[in-house]
Amino acid sequence: MSTNAFSQNLQLHYDLASDRKFFTTTLEMFKADKLGNTFFFADMDYYSQGSKGVTMAYWEISRVIKTKKMPIGLHVEYDGGFGRYRVNEMDIAYRINDAALAGVDYSWNNKDFTRGFAIKAMYKHIADKHDASFQLTAVYFAKFFKNKLHITGFADFWREDSDFDYDGKADAEYIFLAEPQLWYYLNDHFCIGGEVEFSNNFQNLKGFYTRPTLGLKWIF
Repeated sequence: MSTNAFSQNLQLHYDLASDRKFFTTTLEMFKADKLGNTFFFADMDYYSQGSKGVTMAYWEISRVIKTKKMPIGLHVEYDGGFGRYRVNEMDIAYRINDAALAGVDYSWNNKDFTRGFAIKAMYKHIADKHDASFQLTAVYFAKFFKNKLHITGFADFWREDSDFDYDGKADAEYIFLAEPQLWYYLNDHFCIGGEVEFSNNFQNLKGFYTRPTLGLKWIF
C-alpha cells in the first residue's frame, strides 16, 4: 500500500431507473498511510419519494490497519443513516439501522497502482436487528488508456432479515449489492461516466434490480 495515496472526490448522479428519477451526491475520501488506510463516503438523495430537499442521508467510514509486514489487514467500519418520504401531505422519517463491522482485509496492487483489489470478511452487528451477522466485500479498480479510463466498484454480500410485506416474518435472509462505476477523465479533476447498481433484496425491494445512473465527478 502506498503511504502517500490520497483521493477525495464529489460525484453527482442522476438515476435512470423508472422507479427513481432523482439526483444523488456522493462525497468520497481515501487516504493511505504507514499504518493502513482510511475510507469514507456520504450519499445524499434529493427530491425522491414525493419529498423535497434531502430525502436520504447515509454514510460509511472504515479503517484498515496494516503495515508492510502484515500479510492481512484488520478492518473496522461503521454505517448509518436516515431517510424520509411523503404520505398524505406528511413527511415520514425512517432510520437506516446502524451497523458496526470488524474483520480482516486482504489487498493487492500492481507496481504502478493501475490495478488493485481488496477482499474483506467481517463480523457485522446491525442495531435492533442482528447482534451477530456477517458481510463479505470485494473492492476493485483498474485504469486504462494512459489512466484516462477508470473502472472502480465494490460488491457486498451480507446476512440481514428483510420483511417486505411487514407481517413480522422474514421474507429473505441475505442481501447482495454491487455498484461498478466507469469514469472517463477529461482532465486531472473532471470526469464523466456513471454506475450501475445491481441488487437483490436491497432497500425493502424483493428480488433482483438493475439501476443505471449518469454521473459527473470532480476530484479535489
